[in-house]
Amino acid sequence: MEIIFICILAFLLILACFDLVAGVSNDAVNFLNSAIGAKAAPFKVVLAVAAVGIFIGASLSNGMMDIARYGIYDPSYFTFQEVMTICLTAVVTDIILLNIFNTLGLPTSTTVSMVFELLGAAFCMAMIKSVGDPSLQVLDLLNTSKALQVIIAIFLSVAIAFFFGSVVQWIARVLFTFNYKKTLPYLAGIYGGLAITAIIYFMLIKGLGDSTFAYKAWINEHTQELVLGCLVVSSIVMQILHWCKVNILKIIVLAGTLSLSLAFAGNDLVNFIGVPLTGLASYQNFMAHGNGAYDSYLMAANKGPAETPYYFLLASGVIMVVALFFSKSAQNVIKTSVNLSRQDDGEETFGSSRIARGLVRTSSAIANFLERAVPKRTRTWIDSRFNKQEITLEQGAAFDLVRASVNLVLSGLLIAVGTSMKLPLSTTYVTFMVAMGSSLADRAWGRESAVGRLTGVMSVIGGWFVTAGAAFIIAIIIAAIMNFGGFVAMVALIGVALFLLFNNHLLKRKKDDADDELFVAILNAEKPEEMWSLLSEHVRLNQITLLDQVSADYMDLTTGLFGEDLRKLHRTQHHLDSHKRRFKTMRRKETIGLRRMSNDEDVLEKNMWFHLGANTCLQMIYALERASEVCAEHVDNNFNPIPEQCREEFLPIRDRVVDYIAQVHRLIASERMEDAKTAKAMGKELRNIVKDMRKTQMKRTHKSSKEDLRASLVYLNLLIETNELLVNLRHLVGYSQHLLEEETE
Repeated sequence: MEIIFICILAFLLILACFDLVAGVSNDAVNFLNSAIGAKAAPFKVVLAVAAVGIFIGASLSNGMMDIARYGIYDPSYFTFQEVMTICLTAVVTDIILLNIFNTLGLPTSTTVSMVFELLGAAFCMAMIKSVGDPSLQVLDLLNTSKALQVIIAIFLSVAIAFFFGSVVQWIARVLFTFNYKKTLPYLAGIYGGLAITAIIYFMLIKGLGDSTFAYKAWINEHTQELVLGCLVVSSIVMQILHWCKVNILKIIVLAGTLSLSLAFAGNDLVNFIGVPLTGLASYQNFMAHGNGAYDSYLMAANKGPAETPYYFLLASGVIMVVALFFSKSAQNVIKTSVNLSRQDDGEETFGSSRIARGLVRTSSAIANFLERAVPKRTRTWIDSRFNKQEITLEQGAAFDLVRASVNLVLSGLLIAVGTSMKLPLSTTYVTFMVAMGSSLADRAWGRESAVGRLTGVMSVIGGWFVTAGAAFIIAIIIAAIMNFGGFVAMVALIGVALFLLFNNHLLKRKKDDADDELFVAILNAEKPEEMWSLLSEHVRLNQITLLDQVSADYMDLTTGLFGEDLRKLHRTQHHLDSHKRRFKTMRRKETIGLRRMSNDEDVLEKNMWFHLGANTCLQMIYALERASEVCAEHVDNNFNPIPEQCREEFLPIRDRVVDYIAQVHRLIASERMEDAKTAKAMGKELRNIVKDMRKTQMKRTHKSSKEDLRASLVYLNLLIETNELLVNLRHLVGYSQHLLEEETE
C-alpha cells in the first residue's frame, strides 16, 4: 500500500515543477507589462530585475503555504487517505481544467483554480463523511470562515484594484500632466521618495513580515524609524539623481517591477507547490506516527504552521527564474493587458458586446451630468492637465512612465497587503484591474475604443468566474470517483492526467497560432521595411484562410439548399458568423500594425489598398450570410424545393465558382500576380454567365405558379449573391495586385 502513496506523492511533486514553469510563463506579463509597455529599460534588464524579485520572493514565501494545508478545510477531521485524495483531486482537476480552458481559449487564474479545486474536493469528502457519520456537519469539516475570507478577498480585489488604480492615476496625472518633464523638477524628490518608501515598506515589512525572514523581529520593532529614514534618504537620493539628469521614473518602474515580481512569487508560489507540499508533509507525518492506519489516522498535524524546507523554496525560485528567461510565453510579453491599456485610441483586438455598449452609454450619461455639475473654470483647469498633445513617450512605448510607475507600485502594494494577511489575492486580477483603472483615469478609453476595451475586460473577468465554477464542480466529481473507486480510480485518473498534460504540451506546440506570433513580431519590429514585410504576410495568410472558408461555406450552402438539409444550413450560418468575427479580429490587429508605421505617402497608399481588400473579404461573408439566411428560412418552413431545372443549370456554374475561388487562393498564396489579368478575365466571364442566368430566372419568376414562386425567389437570391461574391473576388485580385506592387517598389 505504501508504494501507491509514494507514486501519488511523486506525481504531485513532478506536477509542481510543471506548474512552476507554466505559472511563470502565463503570469509573466503581470509583472513585466508595465516596464515593457513604457520602455523603461531594455528587455533583458527588465527580465533580470524581475528574476531577482522572483528568486527572493520564492525563497521567503513559507508563510503562504498554510493556505493549502488548512486554509480551506480542517485537516483534523480527515484521515491521511482522505487528505491525499483531496490533494490528488486538486492537481488532477487543475490539469483537466487547464486542458479544457486552453482548448476553448478561455483565460484562467491559478489562484482561483487552486482555491476552488481544494474547496470542491474538500466539500465532496465532507459530504461523504457526514453521510456516514450524521454527527459530523459539513460546515464543521470545512474552514468556512477562512475559505469565505479568501474567496471574498479574491473577488473584491477586482473592484478594489480598479478603484484605486483609477483614483491614484487620476491624482498622479493631475500632478504631472502628460508632459511630466515640466513638473518633474518640483516633484522628483517627494514622488520618488514616497514610491520607493512604499515599495520597501510593503515588500520588506508587510510583504515579508510573516515569512521566514531572519531579521523580521528587529524590523517589526523598528518599523517607524525605518519608514521615516527610508522616506528622507530616498527623497534626497531621488532629487539628487534628477539633478544628475537621471530619469527617476525609470528607477521607480524598475523598483516596482522588482517589488511586483517579488510579490508574485511570494503570493502565487502556493498556487504551484502548496498542494504537493501539503501531500509531502502529510506523508512524512503519517510515516512517523500513522502506524500504517492510512484510513483512520487523522491529519491534525497539518493545522500547525508550514515549515517548508529551504531547499524546496530555493529550488522553486531557480525553476521560476529559468522559466522566465527561456519560456516563449514569457518572451512574448505584449499580451492582452498591454493592448487594452495602451495610451492611444485605435482599433481594438476585441469586438463589442451588448453589455459593454450599455455600460459605455450609461457611463457617458453620468460623466456628462458630473461635467455640468463641476464649475467651468475647474473643469477647464483639469482638462488642461490631461492634454494628450503634450505627452512624453519613450520610442515605441504603449503608455508613459507615470502610468507605468502607478501600475507597478500600486499593484505591488495591494498584493503585498494580501500576502501579509495570508490572503492569496490573484496577481492576475490585481495587476490587470489596476492597469485598466489607470488607463481609464488617463482618458485612454475614448469613444472609439471604450466599447472594445470594456468588452476585453469583461471577457477576461468572465473567464475568471467561469474558472471558479468549473474548478469547484470538476473537483467534486473527481473526488467522488476517487473515493468510491479507490486506488484503482486514483491510478487511472493519474494516467489520464499525465496523458492530458503530455497531449496539451504537444498540441500547444503544434497549434501555435501563426497569426498571433506574426502580430507579436509586427509590434516588436523596429524597422519599417521589416514591419511591412511581416504585416503583408499577416494579411496574405488571413486572406487565403478566408478564401478556404468561403469556398467550403459556399459549397455547404448550395448543397444544403438543394438537398433540403436544414442542419447543414444552420451549421453554415454558425460557421459564417465565426469566420466573420475571426476576420474582424485579424483586421483590427493588422490596423494596429499599420498605425505603428510612419504616415508618409507610400504607407497611406498601402493603407488604402489594405482597407479595400479587407472590405471585399467582409463583403463576401456578408453575401453568403444573406443567402444562407434566405435558404435556411425556406427549408425550415418546408416550402417547395428548388426546381430540378434550376439545379441542373446551377451546379456546373457552382463548381466553376469554387474553382475560381481556388484560383484566387493560389494567386494570393504565390505572391506573384502575373496571372492576375487571367483571373480577372475568368471572373468577368463567370459574372456574365450568372447575369444571364439571373435574367432568365427573373423571366421564369413572372411565369411561375403561386406554389413555385417562393422557390424561384430563393434561387434568384442565390444567383444575386453569387454575382456579389464574384464581384468581390475580382476586386480582391485587383487590390492584392496593387498591395503587392506597393510592397515590391
